[in-house]
Amino acid sequence: MPETPDQNYDVVINGASVAGCTAAILHARRGARVALLERRSGMDAHKVLCTHYIQASAHPVMAELGLAEELDGVGAIRNSADYWTRWGWIRPEARTGPGVLPHGYSVRRQTLDPLLRRRAAATPGVDLKLGHTVNELLTDDGRVTGVAGTTADGGFALRARLVVGADGKDSTVARLAGAPAETSENNRFSYFAYFRGVPHPEGRACARVYYLDDDNAYVMPNEDGVTVIAAVLSKTRLDDFRNDIEGAYEDFVRSLPDGPDIDKAERISKVIGTLNYPLISRRPHGPGYALIGDAALTSDPLSAVGCAWAMQSASWLADATASALTGTEELDAALGAYARRHATETSAHHHLIADYAKVRPFNEVEAYTFEAAARDARMAEHFHLFGSRLMTVEEFLAPDIVAHAEKVNGWSLSEETLRSLAAGPEGEVR
Repeated sequence: MPETPDQNYDVVINGASVAGCTAAILHARRGARVALLERRSGMDAHKVLCTHYIQASAHPVMAELGLAEELDGVGAIRNSADYWTRWGWIRPEARTGPGVLPHGYSVRRQTLDPLLRRRAAATPGVDLKLGHTVNELLTDDGRVTGVAGTTADGGFALRARLVVGADGKDSTVARLAGAPAETSENNRFSYFAYFRGVPHPEGRACARVYYLDDDNAYVMPNEDGVTVIAAVLSKTRLDDFRNDIEGAYEDFVRSLPDGPDIDKAERISKVIGTLNYPLISRRPHGPGYALIGDAALTSDPLSAVGCAWAMQSASWLADATASALTGTEELDAALGAYARRHATETSAHHHLIADYAKVRPFNEVEAYTFEAAARDARMAEHFHLFGSRLMTVEEFLAPDIVAHAEKVNGWSLSEETLRSLAAGPEGEVR
């Protein structure tokens, strides 16, 4: 295919959703010329399967993008959560009151995705190309140097120093590049629906998350008075849903302790869900390419880390590669730095998330910290910060925290568990 000068970029990004738009904006602001490709042709296209909860760990990225103010403007909820456990409710805001602890946002993807895409399209240096489907990676001596694919008008080819896969858990870029991957089974399935007019306790637009041993649920208030209610269930319960998905879903929601009164609300969507959502961890870089968002790490939706890690991984990549793309720094070294940052920030968290997705009883550490958080305001706040991915596993289980939990609970962790904590959490090899 003949090439023209406008087919050459510093960065080509496949996927114009949360990760891709964030990366495009940040790369362009750092001086790179960016082609942002999206296979769907509509500006308002959006992802359907999502928890709609952006963790507080991504707030600095949202602030840098100017997105936080815009989310406030569209009525997105500054999020927090209470957690039901068999030891009682964990209420992180019990001591501080609402709006004091770090927050992210709860917002539907039909609002978030178009908003981000328009922000990316308006950023100088970004060429948004809708209706562009990538089906080939261009290479030179084993190095990725661009992409090729199709549009409604024919084929295209774009070359770049860096190709970024921001194209989700079934990433085309990752597949074509042969990116090494580890897959972990998710032994839960999920269904959710949108409701309008759900009454919230004390009038607080606060999420509620339920840890019901094998089963889980969440109730997430979003913008425009809409609430997302999800049932996240052990696959041993699949037969309950085979004949009557809507009836089984609504029966489960009604059974939740202190649960939402859906009979006083209006369901405004069908019941949406997935039966199989494996966890996928890929090596997030290779010669001439990088992976961000779900393309790099698809974690369990129950943990609600997808949107936050999409934004954060885009930021880590832009920070690591800016000098290489616009100056003289070596790109492969920069990509290696990005991969190390990605592993440092996500691997230990993902390991714990993947282990819980096996649907097993709470281990000793989980029981210890959940019980303490249900009984003590300081531990509840600590629990919130960890769940928001604002601290490491080591910080979550620091000696002073373990000692405080011991006083609260009146019982101690076993010597074997304490030795394993001292050795540090097991992380994934990335």
